[in-house]
Amino acid sequence: MIAVLGLVLGVVAGLLLRPEVPAVVEPYLPIAVVAALDAVFGGLRAMLDGIFVDKVFVVSFLSNVVVAALIVFLGDKLGVGAQLSTGVVVVLGIRIFSNAAAIRRHVFRA
Repeated sequence: MIAVLGLVLGVVAGLLLRPEVPAVVEPYLPIAVVAALDAVFGGLRAMLDGIFVDKVFVVSFLSNVVVAALIVFLGDKLGVGAQLSTGVVVVLGIRIFSNAAAIRRHVFRA
């Protein structure tokens, strides 16, 4: 519940304060958001499975964002940033939809 409250407060603060994103991190922001969404959906699925651990969630959240950003950074340095960004989004998207399907099965008992 605290995580959901923090997420809501963060979204509201972001909408009200309109923070400026430095140009140097702009390419990494969408990837970081998708990685964070993957962790959130994974945490929700774990909660519904009854195996949620807050420390695991925090580590998963931070490591997903850092690893995804590092992969995109490495791709930029190698000159294949767009391809690696697409790969990261596809992999994380598959995980998000897999978790969403499991959540849907829990909610609708299907």
